[in-house]
Amino acid sequence: MFYKWGRFAFRHRRIIPLVVIVLILAMQVLFGSKLGERLSQEGWEDPGADSTTAAAIEQETFGRDNSGDVIMLVSSPEGIDRQELLDEANAQLSSLRDQFPNEVAHVTSYFERPNPQLVNAEHTKAFAAIGLKGDGEQTLKDFRTIKPALEAMELPGATVQVAGATAVADALDEGMAADIARAEKIGLVFVAVILLFVFGGVVAAAMPLIVGILSIIGSLSLLSVLAQYQQVNIFSQSIITLLGLGLAIDYGLFMVSRFREELDRGADVEEAVAVTTNTAGKTVFFSALMVGVALSGLLMFPQAFLKSVAYGAMSAVLLAAVISVAVLPALFGMLGPKIDMWSVRKASRRARRLQDTVWYKIPAWAMRHAKAVVVGCAALLLLLTVPIVGITFGGINETYLPPSQATRQAQDEFNEEFPAFRTDPVKLVVTGADNQQLVDIVMETRQVEGLAVPLKPAHATQDGTTVLSAPLADRAGGADVVKQLRNIDTPEGVETYVAGTPAMETESIEALLKRLPWMALYMVIATFLLMALVFGSVILPAKAVIMNVLGIGATLGFLTAVFVDGLGAGALNFTPGPLMSPILVLIISILYGLSTDYEVFLVSRMVEARQDGESTDEAIKRGTAHTGGIITAAALIMIVVAAAFALSEIVMMKYIAYGMIFSLALDATLIRLLFVPAVMHLLREDSWWAPRWVKRLAGAFGEGSSLSTPPRTDTPISDMVPDTQPGRAGVSVSEDASLVPFTQLMRDLEERRARQALEQLKKKELER
Repeated sequence: MFYKWGRFAFRHRRIIPLVVIVLILAMQVLFGSKLGERLSQEGWEDPGADSTTAAAIEQETFGRDNSGDVIMLVSSPEGIDRQELLDEANAQLSSLRDQFPNEVAHVTSYFERPNPQLVNAEHTKAFAAIGLKGDGEQTLKDFRTIKPALEAMELPGATVQVAGATAVADALDEGMAADIARAEKIGLVFVAVILLFVFGGVVAAAMPLIVGILSIIGSLSLLSVLAQYQQVNIFSQSIITLLGLGLAIDYGLFMVSRFREELDRGADVEEAVAVTTNTAGKTVFFSALMVGVALSGLLMFPQAFLKSVAYGAMSAVLLAAVISVAVLPALFGMLGPKIDMWSVRKASRRARRLQDTVWYKIPAWAMRHAKAVVVGCAALLLLLTVPIVGITFGGINETYLPPSQATRQAQDEFNEEFPAFRTDPVKLVVTGADNQQLVDIVMETRQVEGLAVPLKPAHATQDGTTVLSAPLADRAGGADVVKQLRNIDTPEGVETYVAGTPAMETESIEALLKRLPWMALYMVIATFLLMALVFGSVILPAKAVIMNVLGIGATLGFLTAVFVDGLGAGALNFTPGPLMSPILVLIISILYGLSTDYEVFLVSRMVEARQDGESTDEAIKRGTAHTGGIITAAALIMIVVAAAFALSEIVMMKYIAYGMIFSLALDATLIRLLFVPAVMHLLREDSWWAPRWVKRLAGAFGEGSSLSTPPRTDTPISDMVPDTQPGRAGVSVSEDASLVPFTQLMRDLEERRARQALEQLKKKELER
């Protein structure tokens, strides 16, 4: 199928790129340009959880709780009660109310009505709470409307800081937008430099970049379409950019490298395109399919945030594969040998034997010391996993911003001075209780430990519904407080719901513990079956799954040590603390997908060598030698893209980026170059075992379905740069069609030798 598509793409090489590019640009104009206005800050909660039900009851009865939307914190070392200061602050707040009647719902201010609860004990700090009218996404829009006026406020002898839940959400949103801009500007520049170094020419380097840019435009347009029908969290845009850009460029890199390799062997352009599509193209397709399967595991979780990330990331990865397999072969057909145009460095045109490359020597060394390498690698990975036992979970708040960020500093100061007014209280929603029953419940809540102040009504009882609210004494104690509130005795006919941010965090952790094992089982089974289809073996997929688990464990241990325990937090400019449970689920899915991706690229070339008649050990070394440099370059590109996001101000984005960097570095070096060859060497012929029905399916759909490229023994390489046009006696093949290229003569000889070797191998197997 892929071979036929390669020839089809060659024959229609001028039409296919034009059609795809026009479609993607049309999607961008029609849908992609509207993405920003369709994204949401919400979607972290479980729609079926008690806290979500409670929030809906509260909003339906009393309206949205907007008391902590915006906090204007005023500080004056000279004292906050100076009449000049009070008058000016009151005047500016009144002006704000008059200027934005459609955005400001109410203002509760110490400066208008001095309330001892709204000023600190030293009377050096006081605040005004500004409630916004909008619900949902309109709340953030309302804040951005009044934000310039808030930032312009100046008071005599005092400083003004802006905090509050909506202000924090705005800061997080701006940080994520900056991440995307940074990745697109800085990341692409560095990626281009790497590609230029790898390929040595501008045209060849441009091919993966074209795939990356088209994939990002297309996937974000698809995300915009999705946002019309379901809630899409703004965070998903960063994830899509990170994954889509990195993987798209990686896929382009593999395709370009294989095309140049086929030209280097002396194939004509059409045959080179067909073989490239049939080998690298098919591998890219199955690899993307496995990454998509890993990401689809996120759909098992109820949070809209995870679902939107799953849909967006899956579309980005699969679109990257489709563009790589559809557009690049057509471009290769148009370019042919001109893919080496505009070279920026001279590379040796003399072919080097695979045996002389470092990518051949490293796995050979690992195989000679197989037992020691396996034990050492496994021990190291397990040791790196140990810190994961200290992982803790929490919710998104101002601590996800860097300590130096203005909104973060304002919120920290407000929380310290006014702990009773923190913007993430725990709530108990009571319905159906009479006065005495409500009194009994309130008295019972007095026994709850871990609250900064006792629970008290946030509103007067309305329609039989009462909301009790209080901040936590310590954010880390939220789960214990929620547990105590759940255990309160409720009279018959009375319903109680624990709500607020602490309850949402607790329920999110419970969803994680309940669904994560099922997600893991699904990913393992699905990718195992796909790899068995591609490799024609059940041993190799089992090995891949085990190594993926070890690699992910090591990465999570590293991330726990850094982001929870605080190793290097000062240098990286973030505050260590509990991790959001949805982020853990997300990073596991991403890491498993990427690990499987590189496994497919590596082992596919081993399988190809095995089909060409090589022994197991030789297939391992040749497969690693052919892909080692390419996988390293691909990992480096992905690391560069992730590094652009590692500079993020948002802690959860840092977590994902550093996780990818560590995992990719570990995967491309320790695991792929040492661990995999050593394990396969110990397994020997068992590596290729599978039931007959698996072999038949693999022959129909997987690696065995390929139109095999001619068997090769001592395949030369030349730093991924094709040789010049083969020729003899000063006359090139293009000038005299009757001539047979020397590379073709050698290939025919190699084919004959390989067939003989294969026949001898089969004979030995029959004798056994």
